[in-house]
Amino acid sequence: MAVCIAVIAKENYPLYIRSTPTENKLKFHYMVHTSLDVVDEKISAMGKALVDQRELYLGLLYPTEDYKMFRKLHNSYTDVMCNPFYNPGDRIQSRAFDNMVTSMMIQVC
Repeated sequence: MAVCIAVIAKENYPLYIRSTPTENKLKFHYMVHTSLDVVDEKISAMGKALVDQRELYLGLLYPTEDYKMFRKLHNSYTDVMCNPFYNPGDRIQSRAFDNMVTSMMIQVC
């Protein structure tokens, strides 16, 4: 069940965060930012010392049965990136992307 979907920029900040309407909305935003900190720690550790490459593996980031959901999200994200009026690195404000994410969250919940 997807309760929060986030798109993260290459520079490690969120471009888009959407969560289901719950009383714990702030909790999901906090979890996204905390996850970014973990990724950042792994990346910075790689540059400081000789680190075992297996330690950098973050694990499977989505359940295998939800690959269709991931593919749909990726295709919609690609559409946003291909928009000539979108500046890479800006927050995603596309209504089509937002509607697609909302429909995914409704289907899953």
